[in-house]
Amino acid sequence: MDFNLENPLTNSHELHFDTTPSLFHIESDHMPSKNYLKTLKEIDFDVSFRREAISSVLRVSCNFDPSLSYLAVNYLDRFLSSQGIPQPKPWVFKLLAVACVSLAAKMKEAEFYITDIQGDGGFVFDSQTIQKMEVLLLGALNWRMRSITPFSFISFFISLFKPKDPPLRQALKARACEIIFKAQNDINLLEFRPSLTAASALLYACHELFPMQFLCFRKAISICSYVNKENLLECYNAMQETAIDGYKSQFDMVSSSDTPVNVLDRHFSSSESENTNGTVVMISSNGSNKTWPEKDIKRRKISALCNNQTVQLSAFSDATTMLM
Repeated sequence: MDFNLENPLTNSHELHFDTTPSLFHIESDHMPSKNYLKTLKEIDFDVSFRREAISSVLRVSCNFDPSLSYLAVNYLDRFLSSQGIPQPKPWVFKLLAVACVSLAAKMKEAEFYITDIQGDGGFVFDSQTIQKMEVLLLGALNWRMRSITPFSFISFFISLFKPKDPPLRQALKARACEIIFKAQNDINLLEFRPSLTAASALLYACHELFPMQFLCFRKAISICSYVNKENLLECYNAMQETAIDGYKSQFDMVSSSDTPVNVLDRHFSSSESENTNGTVVMISSNGSNKTWPEKDIKRRKISALCNNQTVQLSAFSDATTMLM
């Protein structure tokens, strides 16, 4: 059974409340470090790198469920938190994105081919190269791939919502999930524990949809032994700008735009394309770069893989042997 963001410690889609204390206890192990957040806030370049890296993740995961993209971005932030921001080379964005999406797809047990996560145009990597990057990611994340995210706490906090009608609870959950997807883009919310993000998203959704229930719901969450009331207030206030955009469902936007990329990427402008004048770059094992017309890329991908052409990864954050 595939990994479920709502129940990361179980293999069942039913919530096991005996795992709830464990979720709150270990959630900080699945967050970026405070130094990472401080760096992002102080250095514009690092914010730009994260934005570009996330955009790359969304481009190569556009054929998958948005939850897979969310998981991949979680891996991305935790990796950058551990390893630091590398040099802004175009292939770095792409390779890191492909590896994060590949690991997320494997965790979700999604069927895919290498070509499915290469995107359209730009650099192309073979399976060996991607696997080497995956090993780096696994090491940096200490093999903690069953990420604890805000989605892991949704069911617990909804249980504190007084109305028990399934349609009302489903509406509350759907709106909160939209807010959580959007919140991942906001660096100001990275400092808060996933549980606080979940609680704040549900409170904001309740304020929008069921204002008469807001005070009661806020009190129920605030007195929860797992929640720091002051931190909850800070997170809730920080989330308002993320959630303020309105009621329009992002999932409706997905259906109207044909791909789920807009669910997470709607606030990012399109990054500079790796596709230049209709050509695609393949870096061969001897270090030479070749460009081909984009219309020939599928044939070239196949022949390159058959010939074991491998991208020469000599520098990720100026380390000449990191992937060798």
